[in-house]
Amino acid sequence: MTTPHQPREQWGSRLGFMLAALGSAVGLGNIWRFSYVAGESGGAAFLFIYLLCIIAIGLPILMAEFTIGRRAQSDVVGSFQSLAPGKPWILAGFLGVASGFIILSFYGVVAGWSIYYFLQYVMGGPPVSGEGGSADFFINFHTSPFFPLLWQFLFMAITVGIVYAGVKKGIEKSNKILMPLLAVLVLILAGYSMTLSGAGEAFNFLFAPDWSALTDPSVYLAALSQAFFSLSLGMGALITYGSYLSKEEKLPGAAVGVASMDSLFAIVAGLMIFPAVFTFGIAPDSGPGLVFITLPDIFDSMGFGVAYGLIFFFLLSAAAVSSGVSLLEVAVAYFMRRMGWTRQKTAIFIGSIIFLLGIPSSLGLGVWSNVSIFGERDIFDSMDFLASYIFLPVGGLFIALFIGWGWKKADALEASNFGDTVIGNIWLWILRIFAPLAILAVFLYSTGIITL
Repeated sequence: MTTPHQPREQWGSRLGFMLAALGSAVGLGNIWRFSYVAGESGGAAFLFIYLLCIIAIGLPILMAEFTIGRRAQSDVVGSFQSLAPGKPWILAGFLGVASGFIILSFYGVVAGWSIYYFLQYVMGGPPVSGEGGSADFFINFHTSPFFPLLWQFLFMAITVGIVYAGVKKGIEKSNKILMPLLAVLVLILAGYSMTLSGAGEAFNFLFAPDWSALTDPSVYLAALSQAFFSLSLGMGALITYGSYLSKEEKLPGAAVGVASMDSLFAIVAGLMIFPAVFTFGIAPDSGPGLVFITLPDIFDSMGFGVAYGLIFFFLLSAAAVSSGVSLLEVAVAYFMRRMGWTRQKTAIFIGSIIFLLGIPSSLGLGVWSNVSIFGERDIFDSMDFLASYIFLPVGGLFIALFIGWGWKKADALEASNFGDTVIGNIWLWILRIFAPLAILAVFLYSTGIITL
C-alpha cells in the first residue's frame, strides 16, 4: 500500500490532467485506425454513428473511469480493492493491468515503424520511387528479424523515460508540449490537404452521408468499436489518471472536454488524410496499409511531399508516445503500490518486460509468420485480437456494471459530481442497461459468437 512516506502524486493543474487524458486517448487509433475504419465503413454514415456512440456510450464510461479513480485515489487494481473490498470487481483491475501489458507490447511495434518512417523523411524520404514502391519498402523493413526491434526499443525507451520522470515532471509536462504541438501540426496538414484537388470529394465522403449504409449492422459495430478504442476505455488508463486528481476538481466538464477534443482530432485527421487519398485516386478502403504503404506513395507524388511526410510521421510518432505513456503508467502505478518499489525502478523493470513481450509480435510479421495463436491469426494479430476484442470490451463492461450495479447509487452520483440530478440518473441508466448491452453486442459479434 502507499505509505505516508510516499504520498500519492497529483497533477499540477486541471489543464495538465485534461491534456494527459487527451494524450491517452489521442494515439494511433485516431490517425491510423480511424482513417481506415472510416474508409471501410462508408465515411459520413460511419462518422455519424461514431459520434453518437461517443456521446451515448463512450462519454458515460469515460466519466465512470474518472469517477472510480478520483474517489479511490489508487491504481486500477487498488481502486476496486478500495471501493469494493473482497468482491470480484477486482478482476476488472487485473484485466486492466494485463491489457496494458499486451496492448503496449504490440502497440510498440507499430509505434517503432512510425519513428523509423519519421527519420526516413528527416533524411529526405524513404526510397519508394523504384519498382515495387512503398509496398516492397515496407515489407522488407517490417519483416526484418532485427531492424524493427531497434525502433521498437527506441519507442519503449522514450515511453519509459517519460513515466520514469513522474506524473508532473514526466507525464503532465510531456503532454503539455505534445498535445498543443499535435493540434497545430494536424491543422497545418489538414489545411494543406484541403487545397488539393480531391478535397471536395473527401469532404463529401466524410460529411455527406449515404444513409443506405445504415442498413448494414456492421457499420454500427465498427463505430462503437472505434469509439471504445479511440477513448482508451476499459484498460484502466483513465482510472489511473483520474486517481491523480484532487477531490476538488469537477469531473463532468473534464470528461466532456476530453471526449470532444478526441473526436475533433479524429475528424481533422480524416480531413488530413482523405483529400490526398482522393486526389491520387486511391481507394479510401485501403485498410491498415493506408498509412505505411499508400500515404508514402502519395507523398512521393506530390509537391512538398517530403515535408508533408516528415510532419505526418512525427505526428504519428508523438501520438503513439502519448498513448504509450498512459498504457505503461497503468502497470507502473499498480506495481509501485503492490511491490513498494520506486517509480524509477518500476518504470524500467515493467518497460523492459513489455519490450521483451513485444518481440514475438514483431517477429510474427517476419521469420515467425507461420506461427498462429488464435485461428489463422499471426502473433501480432492474435495479441491485437486478445486485447481489442476480448480484454477491452470485458473491462469496459465491468466498469459500467460496477458503477451501475456494484456501487450504491448515492455514492456514485456524489463521487461523479452529478448529484441526484436528471443528467446523473441518465448517466447511471446508461451504465446499468444501455452501455452493457451495446458492449456485449460488439464483443459477441467481434468474437464470431453471433453473426449478422
